[in-house]
Amino acid sequence: MQEGPYKNAGAQKLTPDERFMKLAIREARKAYRLGETPIGCVIVRTHLYDGTALEEPQVIARGYNRRNTEKSTLAHAEIKAIAKAARVLQDWRLEGCTMYVTLEPCQMCAGALVQARISRVVIGAMNRKAGCAGSVFNLLQEPAFNHQAELTTGVLQEECAGLLTGFFSEVRRKKAAEKQQLTEMPTCRRRQNEPENDYDQADL
Repeated sequence: MQEGPYKNAGAQKLTPDERFMKLAIREARKAYRLGETPIGCVIVRTHLYDGTALEEPQVIARGYNRRNTEKSTLAHAEIKAIAKAARVLQDWRLEGCTMYVTLEPCQMCAGALVQARISRVVIGAMNRKAGCAGSVFNLLQEPAFNHQAELTTGVLQEECAGLLTGFFSEVRRKKAAEKQQLTEMPTCRRRQNEPENDYDQADL
């Protein structure tokens, strides 16, 4: 079932791209609460397959990063949302759809977006170390492929980047506190206390 048009009377000053990016940020916060790198996305259907524009864009799928939670390389926000959108539309083709994602997709997710024939991708923050929508490569607009997506970047960039920066700052503080605790406890107990997570800002 489609989730219906996005309506928010309190967001009248935002552009349509900003309103939908706000929804992607909401998904990213779900990942944050799980201790996951906070990346979120939504897929919005704007046109029918014949090119007819919908009167109201429809949010058809949402996703957030669950890679550590599910212990799966495939549990990125974009992959989760693509799978949900395909179930809603009963078609693997996502033509006429736009993905709003808080962080530039990696090579896996960018490739999946091309394979899904998504029409447009809107990105919040860029990922200079692993992004494949212009930072390292631009797989979304590779002319050798049989599909290229329209690309918009920098939508609510500061808010998207700030969420990631805050997350990694918190992780570093926790790891420093754990390290301090280890140095203060007897040697026999140190071996029993290892950090629960091993996050690295370069590993997005």
